[in-house]
Amino acid sequence: MLTGTSANENLSPISADDWSYDRAAHLLERAGFGGTPAQIEQLARMSPQEAVASLVDYAAIDNSFLREFEESGFWEPSFKDFPVSRPAATELAEQTGMAMGVAVKPGGDRPLQPVTNRFFYWLRATVLETRRLAFWWLDRMVTTNRPLEEKMTLFWHGHFATSEEKLRDYRKIKLQLDTLRRGAIGNFGDLLVAIAKDPAMLVFLDAAQNVKAAPNENFGREVMELFTMGVGNYTEDDIREAARAFTGWGNDDLQFVIDPEKHDGGTKRFLGREGNFTGEDILRIILEQRQTAIYIASKLYRFLVRDEISPAFAEKLGNLLRDNRYEIAPFLTTIFLSQDFYSEASVATHIKSPTELLVSTYRKLGLSALPGIPDPYTVSKTLGQVLLYPPTVAGWSEGRAWITPGLLFERANFAREVMFPNIIEFRDPNHNPGGEVRRVNRNIIAGMEITAATMEEGAAPSKVAGMQEAFNTRYASLMGYSEALRKLKPLPRMAAQFSLSDIVTDAGATAAADAVDVLIRQLLRVPLTPPARAALIDTLSAELGTTALADAQTYMEHPLRLVAHLIMSSPQFQLA
Repeated sequence: MLTGTSANENLSPISADDWSYDRAAHLLERAGFGGTPAQIEQLARMSPQEAVASLVDYAAIDNSFLREFEESGFWEPSFKDFPVSRPAATELAEQTGMAMGVAVKPGGDRPLQPVTNRFFYWLRATVLETRRLAFWWLDRMVTTNRPLEEKMTLFWHGHFATSEEKLRDYRKIKLQLDTLRRGAIGNFGDLLVAIAKDPAMLVFLDAAQNVKAAPNENFGREVMELFTMGVGNYTEDDIREAARAFTGWGNDDLQFVIDPEKHDGGTKRFLGREGNFTGEDILRIILEQRQTAIYIASKLYRFLVRDEISPAFAEKLGNLLRDNRYEIAPFLTTIFLSQDFYSEASVATHIKSPTELLVSTYRKLGLSALPGIPDPYTVSKTLGQVLLYPPTVAGWSEGRAWITPGLLFERANFAREVMFPNIIEFRDPNHNPGGEVRRVNRNIIAGMEITAATMEEGAAPSKVAGMQEAFNTRYASLMGYSEALRKLKPLPRMAAQFSLSDIVTDAGATAAADAVDVLIRQLLRVPLTPPARAALIDTLSAELGTTALADAQTYMEHPLRLVAHLIMSSPQFQLA
């Protein structure tokens, strides 16, 4: 790190004399997800400009070995106009004799059961496929040759946040991810327009309800409050006028469309301008505001560098982005070469998000694939960041919000599962439909009639229990899950493949102290205190029964993993 206040908020580039292994490690942490000592050394051998260019100018880097997402085959065209609710599905079926491509039974018990089964099938299927999509994306983060591409896709996912919980369509999420990745370090204005026309965003912010006769202000508000300018830089009148400009915008499944009949073509007054504005005009005017550049530049800086920046520096960052006409790549190049980026205030001060923790752990261990044990979805949910499920349209909170005493304990549990995977008791969460569905399944297998099988245990039989039902919701949930599971393509379920024995041996370690130092260098960017290092050496020596690694070559993997678990449980491991 560069010490002294002169480096703080100084965008002047560092010199070649200032470049080192530690600064290369810092760059790889922030412009990616960290890496092995060999990867860091490769960067350290370059000049600062070459190192930054190798991460930012990634378009020419070969990534062809990465697999495209392979769908399970859940989607059928009959889901295009998927009902908004189960009652809507059954009402449609009662009125027309069919819904979602499934006909009402002409006779027999529960005539609407096939329709209800179909409704719950898609609800379950898209959730399961979204989990597979998140797994695929995490695997890309672990294995890509372009770490900044995925790091910035992660940033934009939190910035332009949409969730499967409302979308209920993994295809729209995948389409949006592709858009975010293509625009990851391109022009922010182009990305803003693309996202404004993105089917996932249109559905998530209720574009279908934004019509000339009754404008819906959701997107008009969020595009300024969260996506471009920040709170307090516009009026309620600006929101209403923006909403009018976006009327008629919508989607036909995966295609953006504008319905002229629903568009308000009248004069709008927006941010001091007046005209017959369209949605594109509104976005153009927003981009012309100085505050937009300040807001976006500051948010990028807080994600990639540090939380605390002064108002004057925020304005300086905004000017840098505006001078580059909202091109993200040259903005990032200046930042990654700046003295401020390597200053004491910036180095090892970033608390890793759960996603960064998972990915950096596996990249530092040199893995060539994302492990399926422990399950990334379960770990992410426990730690508070499930990809493709941001909690609100504002995305996730960052920084200290990721760490509480309880969450620090859970992060240590993740480290333990990486080092000592629980392959005996592991159960694929995708194969766990929930307690209620399991209970219904058990009762039906036991021979109970469906109505009785789905009643609450201990409940008195209803007077209509023996009468014909139009459908049984709990049974439909079971049937929907069963059909989805039959089609679901499995995820690879194997523990992380690495050898700490090989890592310490290849590094030339001969004594317990050497091995501890190798593991610290492999895993940490923040040095441990001398007492903490000494305690690790004592622990490893006790577990080995010797201080000489040559005497313990045949059994040292387990002791090394014990020490690695302690290192990964430390507060220092949570920092990048």
